[in-house]
Amino acid sequence: MLMKHKLTMALPKGKLFTPAKILLERCGFSYPELSDQSRTLIFTDERKEAAYIICRPTDIPTYVEHGAADLGIVGKDSIIEAGKNLYELVDLKFGYCRFVVAVPQDKLSPEGRFLWQPGFRIATKFPAVAREYLHKQGLQAEIIKLHGNIELAPRVGLAEAIVDIVSTGRTLKENNLVPLEYIGEATARLIVNRASYRLKAQRINELVTAIKEVLGEGGDEDLDSFV
Repeated sequence: MLMKHKLTMALPKGKLFTPAKILLERCGFSYPELSDQSRTLIFTDERKEAAYIICRPTDIPTYVEHGAADLGIVGKDSIIEAGKNLYELVDLKFGYCRFVVAVPQDKLSPEGRFLWQPGFRIATKFPAVAREYLHKQGLQAEIIKLHGNIELAPRVGLAEAIVDIVSTGRTLKENNLVPLEYIGEATARLIVNRASYRLKAQRINELVTAIKEVLGEGGDEDLDSFV
């Protein structure tokens, strides 16, 4: 349940944690003890009347939708896939990645084309994104959901293609996969619970204003160096 007085924020474990923490510090929410490496998963700053919960990125939209957190910082990819009932307030600019459809290099024709055939399978952590891609392209394929090491699927014959999210593309190259098509972009976003946006509007809007001021000063470039 939402804490009546505190502003509760869900922060992602992993690569987005440090830039998210730095952004909040620049907005006046400095809490040195905050860490995604600690056994402690809930941190409370009585001075700022703020609380932080540390979550897996894929769970943050759920925490926010159901009111366990007022706000969350999470990648657009997690928002799209979760499909939750919440508001997206600010594009935080850091954590840039792209959705890609990739296939094995040796499955391309000499002209660099990939021939889709009935019965093909796509391995992905993002079935909703893959489903939308297939629909828009008028293609049919079985979608196989995995939770990690997507690049392995074509190598062992589990799938003919993958839909994944990449930043540099190095992992694709290391697994002899090539991008067939880039189908969307993702950066970190600030999301909010619908009820919180009404009940704690003043504090939330003050934070949004502070974030926009920080990003407007070129803070997005600095933060991306921590991803």
